[in-house]
Amino acid sequence: MNTTVQSLFQQGLALHQRGDVAGAGALYARVLAAEPKHFDALHMAGVVASQNGEYARALELFGTAIPLAAQNSGRGAAYNNRAIAFTALGRYAEALADLDQALAAGFRNIGVLFGQAMALHGLGRLEEAVAAYDVVLKLNGAHVDALYQRGLALYELGRLAPARDSVAAAVQREPGYAPAHNGLGLALSALGEDAAALRCFDTAIRLQPNFPSPHINRSVSLRNLGQREAALESLNRAIALQPDNVNAHANRATLLMDLKRREEAAESLRRALSLNADYPFLRGMLLHFKMYECDWTNLAAERADLFARVARGEPASTSSALIGLTDSAALLRKAAEAWATAKEPENPALGPVPKYARHDRLRIGYYSSDFWAHATAHLMAGLFECHDRSKFDVTAFSFGPDTGDAMQKRLIAGCERFIDVRSRNDREVAALSREMEIDIAIDLKGFTEGYRAGIFAHRAAPIQASFLGYPCTMAAPYMDYIIADDVIIPPHLYQHYSEKVIALPGSYQINDRKRIVSDRVFTRRDLGLPDSGFVFCSFNNNYKIIPEMFDVWVRILQSVQGSVLLLIEDSAKAAANLRREAASRGLAPERLVFVPRVAPEDHLARQRAADLFLDTFPCNAHTTASDALWVGLPVLTLPGEGLASRVAASLLTAIETPELIAPDVQAYERLAVDLAKNPGRLAALRRQLDEKRLTAPLFDTELFARNLEAAYMRMLQTHHN
Repeated sequence: MNTTVQSLFQQGLALHQRGDVAGAGALYARVLAAEPKHFDALHMAGVVASQNGEYARALELFGTAIPLAAQNSGRGAAYNNRAIAFTALGRYAEALADLDQALAAGFRNIGVLFGQAMALHGLGRLEEAVAAYDVVLKLNGAHVDALYQRGLALYELGRLAPARDSVAAAVQREPGYAPAHNGLGLALSALGEDAAALRCFDTAIRLQPNFPSPHINRSVSLRNLGQREAALESLNRAIALQPDNVNAHANRATLLMDLKRREEAAESLRRALSLNADYPFLRGMLLHFKMYECDWTNLAAERADLFARVARGEPASTSSALIGLTDSAALLRKAAEAWATAKEPENPALGPVPKYARHDRLRIGYYSSDFWAHATAHLMAGLFECHDRSKFDVTAFSFGPDTGDAMQKRLIAGCERFIDVRSRNDREVAALSREMEIDIAIDLKGFTEGYRAGIFAHRAAPIQASFLGYPCTMAAPYMDYIIADDVIIPPHLYQHYSEKVIALPGSYQINDRKRIVSDRVFTRRDLGLPDSGFVFCSFNNNYKIIPEMFDVWVRILQSVQGSVLLLIEDSAKAAANLRREAASRGLAPERLVFVPRVAPEDHLARQRAADLFLDTFPCNAHTTASDALWVGLPVLTLPGEGLASRVAASLLTAIETPELIAPDVQAYERLAVDLAKNPGRLAALRRQLDEKRLTAPLFDTELFARNLEAAYMRMLQTHHN
């Protein structure tokens, strides 16, 4: 071997050992210029490339070096260092194979074993990774990276307390290690200890101000604590530090949704998807936003792609976003399963619910963020007042706003306890419920906006049921029942629900017989309607309108001369898009008339100016349909397969007017036109609704309360048996 070349290499190695990576790299390059097949120079040049983040170049150098190795020890070290480069590139399978080769060559040290654990971790082989980290820690219990990474693997496995303890040990060993403080915050937040988690994230930021992850994770804890504006500020800081951080943009979109800033949320979703087209759940969310604006550009292709992804089990959409796009009960369950598994898994932190002695009165807990002037509250208020207090003890757990409005005051008066739990985390609310020995916990939110399924994931009560607010299965193992009826979930569809279906007589939807209708008389001019002509209406959210049903509505309007369609204006953009869609179908845009949202009592009153409510599909009118029926406005509906597409049919059955349930699209269209052209038939239907309003089951709040209480008793009996 050329002694001059070898001397250059030794000089390079000395510089490398002193930390002069650039100087070492220059000398290795001189060696390779003289001897291109110098194994040691190739190997160490690869190490320099890795240290400089030039991983593709490092792989090339290691790949050239390894076949030239004269000794196993040299070959083993090269395999190990190439594995480090593969790991940095996320090529974990290749890293693991190289580490096996290093061991086979007799190169065995704690670095190789830690590398194996990291590769297994990267491949998602979490149990094996934890075991591999344990091997490292047996050799060196103070290995901070192994303690930290083991904690992350345990966190990903949902073993939160051991995860916390492992990362806490890393923090204790190395208090200045910012990632460990960040990891400890993650574990604490998952355990519901967000105030403590915030302190960890703040420490990580203080130690490493340019580290974006703690800013992102801090925003999650702030959001959990109800501090949404502060959470948004944290995300904006993360994005300023790392503009291409997909997690920051995705979380920002979710937060902006909470803040009702939909256009900004959609922009954040687009940015996130531009960075990672397969980021979980964002495709469905973005399509849902487009539907809010009635932007149907490329909808058919995007919808088909989304459905295919969900059918394959990919986390492509939330079930909430999918409800307005499909009536497939199987597809909706797939989406719910993906969400529940990824975002709301069962949490065993509190252990099993202890057995309670039978109480003199059955203890029912209702949990919601909607205990104020919200659609759910308008339905539920009468139920609170009608519960039989000699047999049932009722507590409301509120994690929504403290509005002090008339509806909230009515709800507070209607139950024995109204507990504001906004400042308590999910685990604390579940623990409080257990302390109070709640027998049956009723979730009124499911996975809708403002939900807190984590309360139920911790097991708030021995019996847990989903009711009213979420028209889909939760597909979560901790939800025991879904309260329904034989119309919204007929027995042949039970297979699409993970919960046991408990069917009430009549409709599943509770209604308040005390709903107030304003005395105000809305004239056609008040509503922007022409002086004459038939008035169709659909007061559903704009996102429920899909092109296929809009086509039907246009044909109906074209068949009924002088008719108009009265719609809610959710946004100016949605109204403009719908008018443009009407024009493209040959319908004068002015035949669509938009009105703003108003107070509930005025909304009820103005429906009297309409002649026939045209329901949406696949997501029907829910509270909106019962509003119409309460004032005697006929609702024409088309049921499908999913729960959300069968609600109006349930209501019409319970008000004993099934003739307004169309069996198919053609019948829906024919019946709408026939009713518009036969005023006598329509008037008879209106009289029938007016007569049935106070005699049929739909608006009999007392009867509903008794039926629901009987269902609760059946649940309890099943539990004790």
